[in-house]
Amino acid sequence: MKKYYLLIILVAGLVSCKKWLDVTPQSEIAQGVLFSSQAGFEEALNGVYSRCAREDSYGKEITCGFLDVLAQNYVITSKDPQGYKQTSIYNYDDDLFINRRDDAWKALYAAIANSNLILSHIDAKKSVFTGREYELIKGEALALRAYLHFDLLRLFGPSYVSDPSALAIPYVTDFTNKITPMSTVKGVLDTAILDLMAAKELLKVSDPILDAGYKVGYPVKDSSTEENGPLFLQNRRHRMNYYAVCGELARIYLYKGDKANALANALEVINSNKFPWTRQNDFLNPNDEKKDRILYRELVFGWYIPNASGAINGRFRDGENALFITSVEGQNIYETGSVGGEDFRYKQWFSEQSGGLGIRMQLEKYYRDGDANIHYQMAPALRLSEIYYIAAECTFDTDPVKAWGYFNTVRFYRGIGTAITNQPSKDVFMTELVKECRKEFYGEGQIFYMYKRLNRPVTGLAGASYAATNRMFVLPLPDDEIQFGNR
Repeated sequence: MKKYYLLIILVAGLVSCKKWLDVTPQSEIAQGVLFSSQAGFEEALNGVYSRCAREDSYGKEITCGFLDVLAQNYVITSKDPQGYKQTSIYNYDDDLFINRRDDAWKALYAAIANSNLILSHIDAKKSVFTGREYELIKGEALALRAYLHFDLLRLFGPSYVSDPSALAIPYVTDFTNKITPMSTVKGVLDTAILDLMAAKELLKVSDPILDAGYKVGYPVKDSSTEENGPLFLQNRRHRMNYYAVCGELARIYLYKGDKANALANALEVINSNKFPWTRQNDFLNPNDEKKDRILYRELVFGWYIPNASGAINGRFRDGENALFITSVEGQNIYETGSVGGEDFRYKQWFSEQSGGLGIRMQLEKYYRDGDANIHYQMAPALRLSEIYYIAAECTFDTDPVKAWGYFNTVRFYRGIGTAITNQPSKDVFMTELVKECRKEFYGEGQIFYMYKRLNRPVTGLAGASYAATNRMFVLPLPDDEIQFGNR
């Protein structure tokens, strides 16, 4: 990545962490105008989310693209219509993989740069804000910066359990033309925690989601209050809200092995009771307008991707050119012959299709009936179920019964009535937890991160297993990153 293109959200551009194009006087004027009002800061922050919602980022690729290919969740046919075959065998020298990897790197650092741009102006312009928007915008910008760096670490750095002192990625905290040196794995995690803790304090006094009257629900039903008040303060779980910060802290603390702090933050989300489990009649509703396949009410945080339906549906609903699994593999993953016989996820997220490739399972998770649906098109970023899984993992060593309780709660709301209650084996627990996470996060890009965090082999199709190695788990840095001296 040779260049940073100045991006004041409204203008355009892509970011690298090395060099800037010369900043023109016009750009300086644009910054001055943009950050002269509260509305300008609001627009700038909205632009960070918009950048993250593009197809090269969370709008498709980092959510349901190459990460799930790496996790061996899709059948890749010999025709390879979407160009993922080499990625599926971990050939990181493949041009198609390199293009996707580089685009993801640029996208995340572009969003980080724009978070930093906001943060570089906001304290000096505190007087332009009214109400609680100063704390809200600064808190979100800090939290987004941490969130994006953590995902970059999970992609491009060794796991903490593998090598906490290894150099990983630059943690960029300034909007500058200076080279940012590499941070270690531990350094990235510690800095992300500092950003999130600062964000948490700011959002604690400003986030509308903490208001007693703020009720999460569906946009067009359910007595939701999420669309009350000024537009900028609406739909808080589409943004990096207070509870999303708690959830991200839980993720990062767990990644670092600090289970006490991970559990404390997970319980803050759980005990808030802000995010209700999706009702069965919404998940199972035969009317596509009223069906909630994405489990919208349970999203603690998600990327709003209103223009992505076509691209995502094309990925999974394009006949034999789509990404899919075979019927047999789907039954194996969801254990339909045993505990998963009534698993709502398998029944509602997949449909059987037949053709020259035999019976295949088409992913319907992202399908919705256009604008008529009861929820918006979202790319899940942090689910209530993941918070329960974190609580379960952090509790097992001291209270296995309680840990199985968290685990079984998620299974119950997914239609699995068979509970595990008295199994004291940690190995059994972790095996069951990983299986459930694979079911829950299918098509969301999260399970590869879990394999990496735990340094566990990747479970492939047809009984295949891929050994846990840094060669597989650590994506090579873009060539420009190496060229400019950071490796």
